[in-house]
Amino acid sequence: MTLKARYARILDWFRTNRPVAETELHYGNPFELLVAVILSAQCTDKRVNMITPKLLSDYPTPEAMAVATPDVIFEYIRSVSYPNNKAKHLVGMAQMLLREFGGIVPDTMDDLIRLPGVGRKTANVILSVVFHEAAMAVDTHVFRVSHRLGLVSDSCTTPLSVERQLMKHIPSADVSIAHHWLILHGRYTCTARRPKCEACGLRTWCKYAEKEISTPFQ
Repeated sequence: MTLKARYARILDWFRTNRPVAETELHYGNPFELLVAVILSAQCTDKRVNMITPKLLSDYPTPEAMAVATPDVIFEYIRSVSYPNNKAKHLVGMAQMLLREFGGIVPDTMDDLIRLPGVGRKTANVILSVVFHEAAMAVDTHVFRVSHRLGLVSDSCTTPLSVERQLMKHIPSADVSIAHHWLILHGRYTCTARRPKCEACGLRTWCKYAEKEISTPFQ
């Protein structure tokens, strides 16, 4: 199977079977999503969604969060991974939003990655979800699923190289939703330790299934 055909068939399956796919993080505006995505680094969306209601009720705006201290924010987010660093990042992010962006979440990669706690992956989530740009955020699920399906080559060993290869082959109109397709597929079907190949609708075109599953699928 050619790479072009693999992409075409996998994307067609997603379009048919998952016409709606979106972030599982709860948010009401761009600032709230930015807070949630910063907290979600190496942490589950489920855990973040348990934390953000109280945090964002008490600190709903950049203005409110900017005058908090990391020690105070820490008490709200202590159950996430790396709470000390994330508390510092959230306060610093809010302060920079006020100082340099008028309290508005910026809409470019260059500006977003200047914010404390915001790397390329987080910036791409914001660009895709908030500003509806063709941006591909590569997290651990996207990285794993892309390799297993055979959408990217073995030489793609970094998130950036995976991002670039996916962007090269996925139509611009599909990029934003494809990010969610791959994440959700990795979260619920193509899981890290025991992928549910027997229940996967993509197995016919999956490189991992071709190599690893000894019993042919019908």
